[in-house]
Amino acid sequence: MSLAAFVAAQRTDHGIPHAVACRALEQSESWFYKWRERRLTPRQRRRADIDAKVKASFEASGGTYGSPRVWEDLRDDGEAVSKKTVAASMVRQGLVGRPIRAGRRRCLTRPDGTVAPFPDLINRRFCAERLDEKWCGDLTEIPTDEGKLYLAPWRICARDACPASRLVPITTPSSPPQRSRWLWRCAAAT
Repeated sequence: MSLAAFVAAQRTDHGIPHAVACRALEQSESWFYKWRERRLTPRQRRRADIDAKVKASFEASGGTYGSPRVWEDLRDDGEAVSKKTVAASMVRQGLVGRPIRAGRRRCLTRPDGTVAPFPDLINRRFCAERLDEKWCGDLTEIPTDEGKLYLAPWRICARDACPASRLVPITTPSSPPQRSRWLWRCAAAT
């Protein structure tokens, strides 16, 4: 806070006249009034303009955007500003981006409490004595430019299965031709 801002704050906060505050600080009243009536410098005008644009972008996002996304919005609007300037503007205004949280976690691994869980038929013992006795699988979602791709590999669990497995497409007569199952096959078996 500058000295002139301190003199101005004394009147608004405590009711002390400007003349008394200036006399106590050994400053002239004309100096204070010159400060109060001054025009904004180009840097201050630019800062106020950026602050207004940052606040508008932040409020348009519903208060969720942080400085990198606000900076991208300003850049898309043709504003030449750096990431650090946007971050400093947000700090100065007390704007903090927060992600949208709907009160519950959104993930695939969260079990449904109303449904009985699947029974563990192999009791977490994945080794088998011979081939085709136990199988295990997983589901993986891979985002692509054309949409989501779901990969569901299955693996035969056996003690003697060779470690060099590979994924090969298997089309079954019961499945449509455009769909195929992916099965783990032992390199030695194919």
